[in-house]
Amino acid sequence: MGRAEERRARQRGGHRAAPKRRRSAPAGGAAPAPGGSAGPAPGRRAAGKAAKPPKGRIRRLFTWKKILGTFFGLCLLTIAAFIGLYMYVDIPVGNADAQLQSNIYKYSDGTMLARTGQLNRESVDLAQVPKDVQRTFVAAENKTFYHDSGVDLRGTARGVLNTLMGRGTQGGSTITQQYVKNYYLDQNQTVSRKLKELVISLKLDRQKSKDYILAGYINTSYYGRGAYGIQAAAQAYYHKDAKDLSVQEGAYLAALLQAPNQYDWAIASDTGKKLAVARWNYVLDNMVKQHWLDAGKRQALKFPVPKAPKAAPGMKGQTGYLVDAANAALEKQLVAQGRANSIGDAEALVKKGGWTITLNIDKKKQAQLEQAVTSQLISKLDPKKRSVDGNVQPGAVSVDPKTGKVLAMYGGADYFKHFTNNATRRDYQPASTFKPVILAAALAEGATTQDGQPITANTIYDGTSGRQVVDRGSKVGFGPPNEDDQDYGPITVQTAMNKSVNSVFAQMGVDVGMRTVMATAAELGMDTKGMDPVPAQTLGSMGASPLEMAGIYATFDNHGKKVTPAIIKSAEHKDSDLALPDPIGDQVIPQKAADTVTSVLTGVVDDGTASDSVAGNSARHGQQVAGKTGTSDNNKSAWFTGYTPGLVTSVGLFGEDSKTHAQVPLTGATGPLNPIGHTGRINGGGYPAMIWASYTFEAMGDVSKFDLNTDQGAAVQPTQTPTHSQTPSQTPSHTPTSKPPTSSAPPSKTPTQTPTQTPTQTPTQTPTQTPTQTPTGGISDNPLDPGGGRNFGQ
Repeated sequence: MGRAEERRARQRGGHRAAPKRRRSAPAGGAAPAPGGSAGPAPGRRAAGKAAKPPKGRIRRLFTWKKILGTFFGLCLLTIAAFIGLYMYVDIPVGNADAQLQSNIYKYSDGTMLARTGQLNRESVDLAQVPKDVQRTFVAAENKTFYHDSGVDLRGTARGVLNTLMGRGTQGGSTITQQYVKNYYLDQNQTVSRKLKELVISLKLDRQKSKDYILAGYINTSYYGRGAYGIQAAAQAYYHKDAKDLSVQEGAYLAALLQAPNQYDWAIASDTGKKLAVARWNYVLDNMVKQHWLDAGKRQALKFPVPKAPKAAPGMKGQTGYLVDAANAALEKQLVAQGRANSIGDAEALVKKGGWTITLNIDKKKQAQLEQAVTSQLISKLDPKKRSVDGNVQPGAVSVDPKTGKVLAMYGGADYFKHFTNNATRRDYQPASTFKPVILAAALAEGATTQDGQPITANTIYDGTSGRQVVDRGSKVGFGPPNEDDQDYGPITVQTAMNKSVNSVFAQMGVDVGMRTVMATAAELGMDTKGMDPVPAQTLGSMGASPLEMAGIYATFDNHGKKVTPAIIKSAEHKDSDLALPDPIGDQVIPQKAADTVTSVLTGVVDDGTASDSVAGNSARHGQQVAGKTGTSDNNKSAWFTGYTPGLVTSVGLFGEDSKTHAQVPLTGATGPLNPIGHTGRINGGGYPAMIWASYTFEAMGDVSKFDLNTDQGAAVQPTQTPTHSQTPSQTPSHTPTSKPPTSSAPPSKTPTQTPTQTPTQTPTQTPTQTPTQTPTGGISDNPLDPGGGRNFGQ
């Protein structure tokens, strides 16, 4: 055997095998394999290894190397995708003007009401805008504008994430991004749009100067009042050119961009005005921080109140009010359905055009309402002879209670002359038209008086003027006077409603609980956000609009099923339609409670404060009517909201100074506003009720009766003559003066006072008592009475 063969033989013989200590004995004690090998066969050894359980498989699968590699891989993919997107997306041709199209508005029968869309924009060179004014926009929106790259990556990432998660969008965009959105893209909140915005902004910042971008931004932004661009905005808010704007005026225009509708001084709520001033201060303070404005000069600046707005062309008469009301309703729905992130965005989408909006407005009834206001009020006013006549602002809304459709609306004498829509404004008190809400709450909740008697139409209350309201034996510090400080003594709820007796409903509100009253008001459709329940609200001391009150009374008329007045019948866009909610909602108060309120309110018309204007109208022809009058604190507003089974209409008159637009009484130093035989103040039973009757009896159709599920109220019980045998009480009594009480139980408390005088006449209608005393009266300074305590009620 050669050396090579011998060496191979030794190798085969196991001389290079593993040391003995690592050998495993063959299974079953078998002898070692020939050649000296003590290990198992290769196949058996492999099988043995496979049979062992895996160790740390998850740990081996998710090693830090693999995780880091995956992360960097995703980063590379993202970078590659962005580079591809950057190369693919070019700066498009500006198309903002092309996207702004006409909106078409139609009556319910399809006939044309209005066409809008004439673009109110006049671009100006940046050189024509004062440098300080330019900087107000930078201070407001993007302090790093002059040295950033045109994008806010963190803000954009946050916006993309919120969009993906359905949270809408948040702030964070630079001026460059906002300009791209306004001019090159659109307001749609999608991931693809935001990514395009990011790429175009980066490219635009590299290719164009900062002045070019800033000029484009302030010339394409929407400022409200139909104004696009700073020149149109300067004219709309300050009636001057952009070149003449002061720094404080520029700061207000810059502040407007955050919320044009909310911050517009002419239509802003008190909260909106506070927010606008806060934003204005924010802009100027930022200018100081950027060393663009001297701190001493900044302290001397005062808020520049904008001038009254000018009406857009083609919107004269009632047309502008109807179009604005339709736009407001459309914008609200766009936000509610997630198609716009805010009212400001929704307003921009509507102004952008392409909508065909059909209103529920009935062309014939609209003309009838306008004619009623003109014939019963406008034609009798002469501001040239009596300046106080120029202070009256009428507003009215008519609603179908079965469908919720707004059939007619009167917003003011002319949209050109008075921008604010009197039919939708909420800055005046509804006064005693709120009293039926208190009764509705009592009936719906089964409330009782202080001594445990159920509150019904026949429950007796003390109608003494100025009587201090009692809550479980303790006075609450509130005692409102009745109209003319008249005392009624013990009277039924029915009579108290007929005569609009403040002292009775103040006590009833506390008996029911003001939280319950205000909760019922909210369910019926009143906006009660931010209101703390207090006894003074029984006088209707909160703000409300004719549209709001029409909806509440329509719910009464609809047997307690919620009616939300709807001015829009349909809204179609060139790209998509908008689904509208059903104006008729759920049962919010029991049918019997709603029908009892209606029954009680027929007494106001037949025997109460509206009887002269409504019950005696020759055109009534036996039509059954329910309604309530109201006259607010210091006679600043007068109301009548009334209804038939098929038509609800709320009419309000508002005292507004024709120059300052401040609230003023509907009377003047030289006499009353109305020149036709009235010698005192205007009240709801006068002009408002006259307008209502003139319109309703013309527009209502066939004579009809209410179908009521109740055994209470004037509609189901005959009027009786009081006996005057009882005496008034400081606590609620339960002896009727006009109708028998429904409760058979006698009162638990006896009268504590007797009148000092006796009636000299026997009333012929549902009664009142001759006043037993003449309180000194006066305007209350009680903190529970923010309305002043003299909401006279009629």
